Amino acid sequence: MIAEEKFWRWFRKNEAELFDFELNQEPVFDRLSTELHRVHRNLTFEFGPKDDQRAKREFVISAGGIRDAFASVVALATSAPPLDRWKVTAFRPRRSPLCSIQIDVTQIGPEQVEFSLLDNGRIAGVYLYIPGYVEENINYRQIGYLMLDEALGEYDVETGIGLIEMFPFEAASEFKRYPFTQLPELFDKVDRLKGRTGRPF
Repeated sequence: MIAEEKFWRWFRKNEAELFDFELNQEPVFDRLSTELHRVHRNLTFEFGPKDDQRAKREFVISAGGIRDAFASVVALATSAPPLDRWKVTAFRPRRSPLCSIQIDVTQIGPEQVEFSLLDNGRIAGVYLYIPGYVEENINYRQIGYLMLDEALGEYDVETGIGLIEMFPFEAASEFKRYPFTQLPELFDKVDRLKGRTGRPF
């Protein structure tokens, strides 16, 4: 039995516990991570909130920003069996409205950040200007990448952006700066000009 089939057999067997993970979150998440790592060592996940009206929940399969794991995300998501209570999503999707991101004591809201979008006619680059940014503090970089995933979705961040740089908010820039909330609209405009056709699945 291939790894994807083994995973979904385990998922269906433990579906009730997964659906109500809040009752025993830490051990449930540990077991789920272990099973995902049997498919690929870099796979990770997110659960959406319960949709009380339809008794459904979103299960997001993510590559954790690692390109080497992209094929495994697609293979696992597309091999999912029919699951009445679940919406299986490949890659962290765009979110709207954008939310604040917090890691440890560092919290940044989308309204605090600005960006510049670079385009050489083929692939976009993004400069982020983040209040309090300190290069040595890895929390800021993690927050920056998570904000990009929220705005553009994991797949587009990894395949549609060639360069990501982060700077303190007060840093001077030769490029025009925009509020972070405008990133999806401006990125999609560049993306269309590049002629990308979207996800290959």
